[in-house]
Amino acid sequence: MTINVSLLILVTFIRLNCMMFIWLPRGIGWKEAIGNSLAFGLYYLVFPILAIWGNLTWIWLGWLLFIIGSGINSTSELLRKPFKSNPANKGKLYTGGLFKYAVHINYFGDVLWVLGFALVTGNWWSLLIPLMLLCMFVFSYIPNADKYLIQHYGHDFVEYNKKTKSLIPFIW
Repeated sequence: MTINVSLLILVTFIRLNCMMFIWLPRGIGWKEAIGNSLAFGLYYLVFPILAIWGNLTWIWLGWLLFIIGSGINSTSELLRKPFKSNPANKGKLYTGGLFKYAVHINYFGDVLWVLGFALVTGNWWSLLIPLMLLCMFVFSYIPNADKYLIQHYGHDFVEYNKKTKSLIPFIW
């Protein structure tokens, strides 16, 4: 179990650093920096501790969700990058790629990979972490992001939001 958790930590660390410093370098605000630091502190410290007492056998499902969620999160961001980088698209709302399936598809990917990570620990208590992440997205990040998007894109976002699921493709 600890080898699997160690491998997930390594993959998460590499993917996060590639996203932040190579594929999508951007500045982040202090709220996002603090939130991300706390979240990754949980992933890097709490998951390995909980794995010590893990005895569930959901490792295969955990790995599958981790891979799918990582893929959704990274792919959605990487497909959006060329659109946002093109000066002709300045001020335009991106609704293509995976974002045609859910407004906050990148957050959905986050929830899936963190849920997968939790399952790999083999400890039921680990499931509280993706549950907290989901609640944070549903009750804080998504409402705040939607307010920003309405202010920034106006009618375009309102129409996109009406016809597109919020977080979970085809469901909600």
